[in-house]
This record gives sequence, structure tokens and C-alpha cells, in this order.
Amino acid sequence: MKLFQVDTLATARQKLLAAMEEMGKKALPQENIPFSEAAGRILAKDFRAPEPLPAFARATVDGYAVRAVDTQGAGESLPVFLTIVDEVHIGEAAATAIGPGECAYVPTGGMLPPGADAMVMIEHSELFDATHVALYQAVAYGRDVVFPGEDVRQGDLVLPAGSRLEFGALGALAALGLTTVPVWQPLRLSIISTGDELVPAECKPNCGQIRDINTYALRALAERAGFFVVRTRVLQDEEPLLREALQEAMHDSDIIAVSGGSSQGKKDMTGRLMDEVASPGLFTHGLALKPGKPTILAKDIASGTLLVGLPGHPAAALMVFHLLLVWLWETLCGVAPQLPLTAELETNLPAAPGRLTCQPVMLIEKDGKLLARPVLGKSALITTVARADGYLIIEGEREGLPQGALVQVYRW
Repeated sequence: MKLFQVDTLATARQKLLAAMEEMGKKALPQENIPFSEAAGRILAKDFRAPEPLPAFARATVDGYAVRAVDTQGAGESLPVFLTIVDEVHIGEAAATAIGPGECAYVPTGGMLPPGADAMVMIEHSELFDATHVALYQAVAYGRDVVFPGEDVRQGDLVLPAGSRLEFGALGALAALGLTTVPVWQPLRLSIISTGDELVPAECKPNCGQIRDINTYALRALAERAGFFVVRTRVLQDEEPLLREALQEAMHDSDIIAVSGGSSQGKKDMTGRLMDEVASPGLFTHGLALKPGKPTILAKDIASGTLLVGLPGHPAAALMVFHLLLVWLWETLCGVAPQLPLTAELETNLPAAPGRLTCQPVMLIEKDGKLLARPVLGKSALITTVARADGYLIIEGEREGLPQGALVQVYRW
């Protein structure tokens, strides 16, 4: 494997899409699930409102439903007097129509009676007797009322395909009665971390050992993005172990992500083994990206598996996973590209000419400005990611960016 024969990020992304298409996985399967289980999933079809929302005129305050024209001229010193013809109970239909000079008491959320077109808050009213009320406020048409279809009209596009179903989207589905939701089936992912020095997070490392970071961090990033993690494995740098793990994962995974073992050290065998177990094998031998140059990509047509060799350093592994695999998943699902935040660079920032530089940054508000503060540190350090709100990208032809430059920050 020759790491100087590298792909740009854009080229690697196009190769990923081409590989998924060649393996027959560019069009993802759909599944219908209860909307109560759909949090974080991605909608597979446009959702249009089957009915108006709300379906009837509703009061947004406690008070009296009126015809707005009947309140004109009312004030603190000169009220208008209306006849109370009904009291509407929450959750029940309003049966009595409102005519000239009439009103009805309606609680918040209650249905407006026919003929009413505004509400006068109870704070601006005073009972005159059992059937008459004095109103001390003039109101305009529609005051404190939500009309039928004001939120959503029947047939309106509520959520387009590719929407991630967060709390607001799920609330809209519930309001419109869509209790079974068509979503994209998640890509199945196996995560394999390699290294003789790795021990589980709950263990105390001996001298020369370190706690495994990548398995936990990659799993969290993958599951948050929408992948289904089939398995995680932590292996020593031994060829038989990694070969067996790759072959096992190829039976039930769409993607295998291996962190470590993809650079040019004498134990870095990931690329060679991927090329052996997969056919046609490797198609990307490195990225023109800092951090992330020793990234490798392979495919196995027979099993329909994409194999990805990630850098072993935590910050680099997470950055490449986000730039390639999260991007791939969201592209296949039709998720709209994330809109970056514009911020002002707090300090001068050098780059690596000839390749993209991805720099983790903190977002800080100062003197009414949004500042991007670079989180400096080597890619082997996990805190460069843990302390960052996102990252910015410096194009390969730039040697860096000056303090005060406006930059685009992509959030995790």
C-alpha cells in the first residue's frame, strides 16, 4: 500500500457512493416502526398532513369567545355588555352559536362556538349577573384564537423525506395521528479496534498500556448518527485475529470500521488483510487530509460490505468517521447538509498545504461576536475532540488562516 497515492476527501466520498451502488446498497431499505420508537431515526417518505391542524378553532386563553365587532369601543372606563349564552367545557364540542351581542365562556384549549372569532381574556371581564358580562377590552379578529389549519393545512408537507425525527418532528406526527412511521433501515456497522497496548476502560493499564478509547467513542458517534452497531471488538495486533474478525463481520455488516493498523509501520497490516479477504479489495490508499492521511477503503462485492481502515489516533479516527461514514449515511438517507455556523477565528491558525486541514474548535460568544477558538493538540489526544463544539476545514491550497477570518464551523 502506498500512502502517497492519496485521494482527496471529495474523491473518497464519490468512491464510497460508487461502491455502495456497485454492491446494490445505494437505495436503502425502508421499515415501518411505531413513532414512539422513532426518536433519532430518519424519515424515508414525505409526510403530508392528512387533516388540518388544529381541526377546529381553539382558544389560547381563558375568557369569553366573542364576535370582535361587538367589542369595539370597549375600555377600562366604558365596558361593553354581552349576553352569556353558553359555557364550553374542555374536550367537548361547542354547541351554541354566537350571535350579535352574545358570548360564551371558553377555557384555554376549548373549542370556539360557531360565530365567534376572538377571545377576551377573563382578566378583562367582570360578571354583571348570571347571564351578562362586562368586557373592558376591545379585541381584533383572531385575538387569542388558533383557527382550523392555522398550524398545518390538509395536504401540506409537514416533514420531507430525510428529516431526522427529533422531539418536534415526533410531536407533529403525534398531533396528526401518524403512529407508524416509514424510516430508513440503519446501516449495520462492526467496529474493530486493534493494538497490543489496549485494555478495557474499566481496567487499570500497566506500564506501556492505554485504555481503549476508539471503541467507545466511535460507537457513541455511530449510534447518534443512526447506525446499528452489530458488534465491537478489541484485538491484539495479530494477523489471524484480525482476519477472523473481518471475515466474521462481513457476514452481517454493511460497514466494518477498523481503527489502527492502517499506516506504514511494520505491524500495520489492516490494509493488506482487507485486500486479501475482500474482493476487489482496496480502492482508496490514503486521504489528503490532516488528520486522517492513513485512511483506507475497501469493498467486498460478494458480501456487500464496505471496509474502512481508520487512523488509530482517537481525534483522527473520529474526524474521518464523521467526514466519511456519517456523511455517507446521511447522503444515502437524503438528509439535508448541515448548515455550518459562521464564526470569527480567534487566533492565527496554520494549515498543512496540499491537503485539507480539519481543526477542532470551541465556539465562544464574546462582545456580541461568535468566536471560533482552535482546540490545539495532537490527533492522539482525545480531549481535542472532547472540548470541541465542532470543526472547521481549511482548503489544501491555504497555508493557514489569519486571526479575525470568518470561518464555517461544522458541529458534531
